[in-house]
Amino acid sequence: MSDATSSIIFEHPLNEKMRSWLRIESSLQQLEKQRCLDSQSSSLAFFRTIAELIEILERGEVRSELLKELERQQTKLKHWLSAPNADAAMIHTLTEQLKERSIALSQAPRLGHSIKEDRMINMVRQRLSIPGGCCSFDLPTLHLWLHLPQSSRDQTVKLWLDSLAPLQRALESILGLIRQTAPFTPRIAHNGFFQGNADEADLLRLKLDIDINSLAYPQVSGYKTRFAIRFLPMDSEHGIVPANLSFELACC
Repeated sequence: MSDATSSIIFEHPLNEKMRSWLRIESSLQQLEKQRCLDSQSSSLAFFRTIAELIEILERGEVRSELLKELERQQTKLKHWLSAPNADAAMIHTLTEQLKERSIALSQAPRLGHSIKEDRMINMVRQRLSIPGGCCSFDLPTLHLWLHLPQSSRDQTVKLWLDSLAPLQRALESILGLIRQTAPFTPRIAHNGFFQGNADEADLLRLKLDIDINSLAYPQVSGYKTRFAIRFLPMDSEHGIVPANLSFELACC
């Protein structure tokens, strides 16, 4: 993120599988940014994120849903070949990538099993729910590990994240294609409200300009085909939402 950002994209899932995928994607992105464990605080942030990821992976059939979606996206790409001016070379490349990532995901060990069974992760995970429960006297093993050479910790973290690579790559391909299925189109919210249809869509994406004089954010309610968006001021007491608020919307 940059101070020069002039617009922001909000995403809202329209079904449970997309909700789960966005949460997994967020956790994986955080882990990548947190991978340099050079202090207790950075290490605990990493372990909290990996514990959250384990919980998400335990809740549903993530692998089977991803494999179904990889197959569905390959079928869609085949249909696109018959479209006028279709880029056959790009479609072929994307199809082969989806095939490769589908095979890698199907052949990978049970998702999250490696990190869930890791002794260090398991020890820290058990203490995270206790306020201040990760002090050196609570987790002397972690305290010792944090004093090992940085290269040693880096190698361990690499092994943990490498075990999640088939999941990360499959999800990257799927969400990348879904996000590209619909362009952003201009819309106007009257008195902070907008509603519409999203037939067969999985994801709503809203692009909103950042106006320092009227900071507002979208509160989305919707499921499957119907959705409603209400824009609310960031300052709930003194903020104002313009009577006609322009934004861009993509139903992916």
